[in-house]
Amino acid sequence: MTQGPLTTEAGAPVADNQNSETAGPGGPVLVQDQALLEKLAHFNRERIPERVVHARGAGAYGTFTLTRDVSQWTRAKFLSEVGKETETFLRFSTVAGNLGSADAARDPRGWALKFYTEEGNYDLVGNNTPVFFIKDAIKFPDFIHTQKRDPYTGSQEADNVWDFWGLSPESTHQVTWLFGDRGIPASFRHMNGYGSHTFQWNNEAGEVFWVKYHFKTDQGIKNLTTEEAVRLSGVDPDSHQRDLRESIERGDFPTWTVQVQIMPAAEAATYRFNPFDLTKVWPHEDYPPIEIGKLELNRNPENIFAEVEQSIFSPAHFVPGIGPSPDKMLQGRLFAYGDAHRYRVGINADHLPVNRPHATEARTNSRDGYLYDGRHKGTKNYEPNSFGGPVQTDRPLWQPVSVTGGTGNHEAAVHAEDNDFVQAGNLYRLMSEDEKGRLIDNLAGFIAKVSRDDIADRAINNFRQADADFGKRLEVAVQALRG
Repeated sequence: MTQGPLTTEAGAPVADNQNSETAGPGGPVLVQDQALLEKLAHFNRERIPERVVHARGAGAYGTFTLTRDVSQWTRAKFLSEVGKETETFLRFSTVAGNLGSADAARDPRGWALKFYTEEGNYDLVGNNTPVFFIKDAIKFPDFIHTQKRDPYTGSQEADNVWDFWGLSPESTHQVTWLFGDRGIPASFRHMNGYGSHTFQWNNEAGEVFWVKYHFKTDQGIKNLTTEEAVRLSGVDPDSHQRDLRESIERGDFPTWTVQVQIMPAAEAATYRFNPFDLTKVWPHEDYPPIEIGKLELNRNPENIFAEVEQSIFSPAHFVPGIGPSPDKMLQGRLFAYGDAHRYRVGINADHLPVNRPHATEARTNSRDGYLYDGRHKGTKNYEPNSFGGPVQTDRPLWQPVSVTGGTGNHEAAVHAEDNDFVQAGNLYRLMSEDEKGRLIDNLAGFIAKVSRDDIADRAINNFRQADADFGKRLEVAVQALRG
């Protein structure tokens, strides 16, 4: 059944979509064939710049349901009533790969979750690991340059990766995670998600709490070995995206149990680890995870470009009762994500259906710009005004944080058990002998590819600092591969 005549972008019917207009049967194409020129011009512009990181992704809509009263910790309305449901959109991704890379890569997975709340959109932008490679955003461009293609060779280079990691001991914890069994999830459905950073919750009384988010998969953790991932990447590079889409299509909706760790603000200064250090976790014996809800994905996007590629997430998208912490990586991301979206999608990216608030209306004085949709009509574009325009609430979304000292390029304060290796060593010692063996093999196979002994030795020494057995076994394995 046809839907009517094919038209140009302006709505005029197209007479012939099979043959270009020419000067006679064998002559050249005419510039007056505007249907042809419009079609080719649009085709040349169908893509937008891919994300520098997290380019390769898939997403789905779903529902978050609150299962526990958390009003003692936060005044956020979407967390105000047991049983309350909030629409969500979740984008999964790899970090380092380009848009056309394979899903089954040894790489952290991005976990970007948008809550369409009645107080505006709240974005929680984390990973499938509770920690990260670095603790300060000023190092992020350098780190990503080591993961991407070398500007001379055009390939990812083991020298670059291990040179940076070896010279950045703080990466040891995350690298141990990455090269362990959870480094290559079997699918997006079979992995956990984490907010990773520390965030602020504040309640109606103005009390402040620090919080970490955990999303525990109800499908169970499943991972791929290096060999399985290599095979799958060649056979089906879209494996994770396909699995997510098909599971939702058949009604097998993936779910996660949502947990939080809560730290009263007064305890942060004397906690044994810096609670705002992204390379560290809060051990569960110190702050046990508290179950607060359930996340379900139950609807696929109808158009990948419009809803996944053009979706935008920013850690700066907070709602009343939730805010940032002094985490230096988070502070950098508050700027960097919004800036990336303004470059990639445009200044009015928030007007797109996937990005605009679904449970409320955005009321701003921003006007015009690329692809502005005229939504404000004839209303005034300044504040204050006497024409009934929107007004400020005089109540900040989050509570102030006390600061002292002079400005400068300061290292974070060192807490009692802070160092770059203790938690990596703890993680190693939690592993079974089989898990340790696979971790050593995965690391050794990559370190053995570096061209200089000093780079390899420095990398191995970081793991030796974490655990003597870890370093010794890795050294033997690398030596065997390097001959």
